[in-house]
Amino acid sequence: MNTFKLKIITIRKYFFNGEAVSLTLPHIDGGSECFLANHENTVFPIIPGEMKVVDKDGKTYDAFVGDGFLEFINNEALVVCASAELPEEIDERRAKEAMIRAEEELRQERSIQEYNISQMNMARAMERLKVKNRHKI
Repeated sequence: MNTFKLKIITIRKYFFNGEAVSLTLPHIDGGSECFLANHENTVFPIIPGEMKVVDKDGKTYDAFVGDGFLEFINNEALVVCASAELPEEIDERRAKEAMIRAEEELRQERSIQEYNISQMNMARAMERLKVKNRHKI
């Protein structure tokens, strides 16, 4: 089985460090992108959404991933992101509160920059809840 070296680093921890068969990340166009062994060298932006890792033993990790980027060079992938959380690590109450806060901020008249930040906060909270609810944990 073809594998590649994968490191997923967040602000607070190493989420994954080992051999992987595949890595699927959310794409800025709304879909997702799958990376396999021997992928061409690339740098890829990551938006908040669902990430999937299949390790060399066939174990699958479904998780929420925050903003960041992937660097895939010479069959080694490095993901640097704001956060990566397994469904059981997601605090549903906190995500719902963040969504309510973002909704309220969007209703207020603010600068374009503040509006865009509120939109990203809303998207991040919604994606966390999607991951949590999809896996019913």
